[in-house]
Parts: sequence; C-alpha cells; structure tokens
Amino acid sequence: MSHVGNWNEIEITKDMTIPKLWLQAAQKYGEKKIAMREKEFGIWVPITWRQYYENVKTIALGMMSLGLEKEDKVAMIGDNRPEALWAEMAAMCVGGIGVWLFQDSLIDEVKYIIDHADAKLMVGEGQEEVDKCLMIRDKCPKLKKMIWDDPKGMRDYDDPMLISIKELMKIGEEVDKKEPGLFVEMIKRGKGDDICLLFYTSGTTALPKGALLSHYNMLTMGLNLMRVDPYFETDDFVSYLPFAWIGEQMMSISCGIQAGFTVNFPEEPETAQENIREIGPHVMFAPPRIYEQMVRNVQVKYLDASWSKRNAYELAMKIGYHVAELKFMKKSVPLYWKVLNNLAYLGVHKKLKDHLGLSRIRDTYTGGAAMGPDHFRFFHAIGVNLKQIYGQTEIAGISVLHRDGDIKFDTVGKPIPETEVKITPEGEIISKSPSVFIGYYKMPEETTKTLREGWLHSGDTGFIDAEGHLVVFDRTKDVMTLNDGTKFAPQYLETRLKFSPYIRDVWAIGDNRPYVTGVICIDYNVVGKWAEDRNLAYTSYPELSQMPEIYELVKKEIVKMNNDLPPVAKIKKFVNLYKEFDADDDELTRTRKLRRAFVEERYKDIVNGLYSESQNVHMDTNITYEDGRVVHIKTDLKVIEVPQ
Repeated sequence: MSHVGNWNEIEITKDMTIPKLWLQAAQKYGEKKIAMREKEFGIWVPITWRQYYENVKTIALGMMSLGLEKEDKVAMIGDNRPEALWAEMAAMCVGGIGVWLFQDSLIDEVKYIIDHADAKLMVGEGQEEVDKCLMIRDKCPKLKKMIWDDPKGMRDYDDPMLISIKELMKIGEEVDKKEPGLFVEMIKRGKGDDICLLFYTSGTTALPKGALLSHYNMLTMGLNLMRVDPYFETDDFVSYLPFAWIGEQMMSISCGIQAGFTVNFPEEPETAQENIREIGPHVMFAPPRIYEQMVRNVQVKYLDASWSKRNAYELAMKIGYHVAELKFMKKSVPLYWKVLNNLAYLGVHKKLKDHLGLSRIRDTYTGGAAMGPDHFRFFHAIGVNLKQIYGQTEIAGISVLHRDGDIKFDTVGKPIPETEVKITPEGEIISKSPSVFIGYYKMPEETTKTLREGWLHSGDTGFIDAEGHLVVFDRTKDVMTLNDGTKFAPQYLETRLKFSPYIRDVWAIGDNRPYVTGVICIDYNVVGKWAEDRNLAYTSYPELSQMPEIYELVKKEIVKMNNDLPPVAKIKKFVNLYKEFDADDDELTRTRKLRRAFVEERYKDIVNGLYSESQNVHMDTNITYEDGRVVHIKTDLKVIEVPQ
C-alpha cells in the first residue's frame, strides 16, 4: 500500500502509525523528491527523502543505544529546524513519545515539564538549551542524556550527560552495520493506539496538563482535514511556529507525511516572514497574532506611503471589501465589480499578497484563539482565502473548519468528517471523533472531567446556528456578566481593538461590574514611529505609553470601535499599561492567550482605579526578563474616560 502523496487513498487503520507512513514515503520518493529545505547562510539547502530517512535511522538507533525504550519520553526544545523533526520522528520510530517545550520557556517551566513527563532523553538546539538542562538535572532524576546539535559556544562543555547529535548518529551507524534490519523492524512493531506525542497545554489557569495523543489520533485528524481541503505532494509549507503548538504538528507531521509535501525551515525565527516570501507556501496555518502582525505591517506601510499610493490603496481596498462582502453573503458578483476587482488586484492586492508571502497560497487557516472580523475581511478583500479552524490539543488540533465559499466570520465553520459536535444544556461545546485524545498524563481526575462517555468537553461556550455553523462565544469561565445581567464576550472587544495598528494587546474588564473598561498595551514600534514623526521625544515603553498624545491616539481608536457596539458593551474607561503583556510574567500563555484570573489579581490596583473616581493609578511592581532579571517599577497610570 504505497499511497503516500495520494492521501485520499490512504486508509488509516488501527495498525497504521506515523513512522510506518513515513517509511512508505521515504521508500516511494527516495532521491526523487525534496522532503525539506533549510535556509543556511542565505542559501536554501534541500534534503531529499533518502537523506531524511538515513538521518532519522541513525538518530533512532543512537537513541536506542542510550537506553530509549518503548513509551519512554524524549523532551525537545529549540527553534524549528530539520534536526528537530528528525529527532521527533526518531523517537517515534523507537516507540518513544515526543514531548515538545516552547523555545522561550523559563527554567521553572522546563523543570516542571521534564520532571512531570518523566523524560529520559532531552534534545536541544545548542548552548542555551544545554544550560537549561544542566540547571535542572538534579531535580529531574529520570533524565539520563542531553543531545545537542548546534556546536556554537559548546567547545568548553565536557559533561558526561551531554552528547552531540553527530556523535549519536555515529553510534547509530555502528548499530545499523551490525543489525541492518533492526530499524525497519522497530517501526513495524508500532501500533496505531500507541502514544506518539505528549503535549503540555499552556493552561490559562492552573499548571500545564499533559495531553496524550496516539498515532491514530494524529493521522485521522490529518486525513479528515484533507478530505475538506486536499493538499498535494507538490505543495510547499513553511514550518516556523513552535513544534510545542499542536497546529504546527498538525501540518508538519499529520498532514505533511500523508500528503508528502515539502517542509521549509527559515534561517532564524526573526527572518521567518522574509523566508515565507521567498518560498511562497501553498498551505499555511497560524494563530491570529501572526495574521494580526501581517495586517499591522501593511497598515504601517500605508501610514508611511505617499498621497498617491495611499489613495490607490484606499480605492483598491474599498473595491476588495465590497466584493468580499458579496461573497460572504453568497451573492453573485456583478460583471462591473468583477472587472474593478481584477484591476484592484493587479494594481494593489497582488503586490500586497506578494509582500506578505501569500502569492501562491491556496489554503490558509487561523486557529488557537479568536480572530476579529476586521482581520478576516482584510484578507478576503486582498484575495486570500483565510478560514477559521476550531479545535484543541485534546482533539489533535481540529474538529471544525470553514468550507470554501461558506465563510462566516462570526462562526468557525462546520465539523470535519467523522466529527460530531453538540452543545450541552449549559451551552458547552462538546465533540466526538477518532482524534479525541487518550487522556491527561498522570491526571486521572482531570481526564474524567474532560472526557465523558467518549465526548470531549471543551470548556468553551457556543451554539450551532441555523446553517449548521458552530459559533464559539468564549471560554465558559471568561464570559462576563455586567451588573444589569447583560452577558458579553471580552474576546470580541479585544480582537476588534487589535485591528488598530497602534494597539498590540487588550484586556477587557467588566464581570459583575457596572460597565466595561479596558487595559491597553500599545504597539511600541508603531506608536514609537508615530511619535517620532511628530517630534515627540521618549526614552522607553513606560514613558511613551503615558504621554498625553498617545492616550489621545488610543482614545480615538476606542471611540471608532465603540461606534459599532451596543451601549452596554462600549468601553467607558481605559488605561495604557506601562509594559506589554508577557508570557515570562505569567500574564499570557506561551500561545499568547491572556491569563485573565492572573492579570486580575496582579493588576487589582488598576481594576480598582478603573471603577473609582480616581484619575490616576499608582503602580509599584516587578517585571521579570527572559534572562531571569527582575526590575522594580514605580509609575503612575492615567485613567481616561471615553466619550460615549
């Protein structure tokens, strides 16, 4: 059954595993096809399926020699690079379980996950990851070896716990010479119900929970997604989002191996946007913050453009928005508008798409958090078919998806094949599919709470509309009720405001309170540029955020958004925070979701100030930097009333 590339002919049986499918792909393509590319020193270096196979084989046999056995955990941390995927696939080939950590995880998070997961091996990119490993090893007794692959800065490290990936591969080569059939034999032993990945969900409340996913979970999800949107072996995909995020695993592993497309790795995380432009991927999946940043980049260029360019952009966008609106309403586009739209596309939209790296895009998705309707409209106006995905780690990433020609931006679409979605009497979204996870690692009570009679309880509130689309209102615990009983979803206000190029993050407050208020984090680069253009001097984020002119700028943006909202949902007062929300300060999860309970406790003085007569809030607090430094800050924030 060598159907790799013809994903629609693949049958995912309970016997099929990711390594078995990967082996078929390697045998089918060999030297004939590029499996992945990595940009190094300005050059895209191709890696064939044959090379991919050989590298994974030697790493897997090397890991086995280090004592890795079936169901042992291999923790992995570092940027997206070929070695990362080789190590993950190698661990799976041995029968081990991959555990990914976010690259920017602080030392306490690294210790917690490696200890809780009982990781036996750790794979890291280079010196930074090695240092983290050496700092925590005394507290993680199960951890035996650390494998590193980037030699930069590693010359003076001489610790028996450390081994370079090159040394490991040499060990693997020796094993392969002695037992040439062992690697394939190991792969054949795998079963679809075996656990392949352990994902630590970045909980917005408690400690991270480890979700156990099987090969069958991951493969059925990929197959059912491709039954809606087929991918092809000729497609290109750029892997630049953390492997610790289920969305990246969905594409690089679940769909990538079944479709046989080429996975491309950027040179550095900072060059990802530029590298996306060079590759021009056909398929893309990213959380809203990536698309929000793309829109912000365009808006900043517009603010800097000449009068004629601004006018051309405004006219083209007006046309694009009108045509997109007709399509959203499923109305036919009159010939006159088609002609205008083609002209707008040739004059402006085509250049914009190319600038964003979306010139060849066919399937582009967003998921993992709410996205505002304004961002959706923008992408459809320039001819990018952006669609919403809804799911969670516990269902291998996806359960619901927009279909082509049936996009409603206040919904997340309809369930994918083999997936059932229902709403409980309390309004909670629950789902059932072959991709529903096995349970949480070492947390039976949490598993029982989340998995009931085969149904996955999401913790999200929503409803199914008349056309069968799922509408996600918000996290059940985040839905707010004003004093007068009015319910509102803070995420809606937050995503609407983030369409402004000047605003990076928003925290809407109002639960059990008389009116809605907001805490705003400005976009330092964009607002800084705005201030410089007006000769306003500043030295830091805290100083810039508290300038009267900046408050006025933000107030105008809030008034603009308030105009479209019912009176009870309008933001009445706001403050500009003296810093950005940061995952290192526990204010955000690693996927940039706001930890509402935490920020409410941390900034209770601000909340009290917003609901008092006071016009200032005095702050006396600490900021933690990524390198562990803690800085004490004392500042006064202005409370500004928004005209209603």
